[in-house]
Amino acid sequence: MKFIHMADVHLGCEPDGRSEWSKERKRELWETFRSSVADADRMKADLVLIAGDLFHRTPDVEQLREVNYLLGSYPDVCFALIAGNHDCCSPGSAWESFEFAPNVAFLGSSETECIRFPSISCEVYGFSYDRAQITESRYDRLRPGKNEYFHILLAHGGDREHIPIDPKALASSGFDYIALGHIHKPTVLIPDKAVYPGALSPIDAGDEGPHGYIAGQTHGTQTEVHFVKKALREYVSCTVEADEEDTVFSIRDRVQAAIASRGPENLYKVTISGLRNPAIEYDTELIRSAGMILEVKDQSVPAFHMEELKTRYRGTLIGRYIESFEGKDLTDTEKKALRYGLEALLSDGARRQG
Repeated sequence: MKFIHMADVHLGCEPDGRSEWSKERKRELWETFRSSVADADRMKADLVLIAGDLFHRTPDVEQLREVNYLLGSYPDVCFALIAGNHDCCSPGSAWESFEFAPNVAFLGSSETECIRFPSISCEVYGFSYDRAQITESRYDRLRPGKNEYFHILLAHGGDREHIPIDPKALASSGFDYIALGHIHKPTVLIPDKAVYPGALSPIDAGDEGPHGYIAGQTHGTQTEVHFVKKALREYVSCTVEADEEDTVFSIRDRVQAAIASRGPENLYKVTISGLRNPAIEYDTELIRSAGMILEVKDQSVPAFHMEELKTRYRGTLIGRYIESFEGKDLTDTEKKALRYGLEALLSDGARRQG
């Protein structure tokens, strides 16, 4: 059996809400989902597992109709999904009365259900969130039926407020594969057995790194899985080190060059470090115009000379730090240590004053 396992698609979300590209990114979430579903048909997958938070909020009927059309367009592929904490199946929601296509199984109850797919000898177990928070460890005691089917658990959670998960309990549960959701970073709890694919696309600045889905194939009761990168963009942290010769435009040009080399399609968080000319204050809004930049943090510090610093900070931690290096023939490593230490101390002092 071939399958795709995805989670945390967050359809309807408008990432980076105040940015000029937010509406485009909202459309991209739908397009990436549509393309991933098409991948299942292209690779002749038997089953697609969606482990919660397909939507960013509890969906309305129109959103469900759009998804149902996409999934129903591939009648040879089976789909199984649950609602997570973001798109919970709360009483009276559109989830409750919606009729999905024959090849789509929604495990909408707040109690554990089992959906059987006889054509692929597979059973999928799971339940949906009926509210935004569930603090009980509800997966620890779940067990599959005793039969010859391949047993999959669809599960969403993993922190204190959203169904805490114990990897040891999952390992001894008897399920052949546990399709996890909720954690946005791709994470392996048990190799080839219990995996978070991460968010299909990154939706906030904390979702750094590649994003996509898990593709798997079963061999008896064993599973072999691998990660497939699918997201059109990544969030990337970028640090540019300034020196006394830099100007605002030279820093902007270096940021622009870094973005060009790492992918102009990506979304950046830029930090300026190092020592700057004391007469300069970097214009962070100008630097943001170098690309798709969410934020610019200026953590550079004025490049005062040592004697001036020692006089200015005499009797303080900074002054004592400088004095600890005096009278020595410093190696290159020690010079770097002095410089980096001063940067950290001066930067911390500037933040406290701010």
